[in-house]
Amino acid sequence: MIEIRFFAALRERVGSDSLTITPPDGVDTVAALVAWLADDNASVAGALEATPRYMVAVNEVLSQEQAAVRDGDVVALFPPVTGG
Repeated sequence: MIEIRFFAALRERVGSDSLTITPPDGVDTVAALVAWLADDNASVAGALEATPRYMVAVNEVLSQEQAAVRDGDVVALFPPVTGG
């Protein structure tokens, strides 16, 4: 199982702060995970469409969409942040 955590606008648009999922075989990168999740969950698809730019962390480490994911990981998705 993989835990997906949503933050800020993504959390509001999904309607939940996290989902625990078991993706099918072959879903082994963040990009594949997000694509599968959007196909499988209409609220996630809508949130990603409304927030097309987002950042990702895998196990609390800022990562890229090409990062590997596996059973037991925690993947966080959040909109870009700025300082000021």
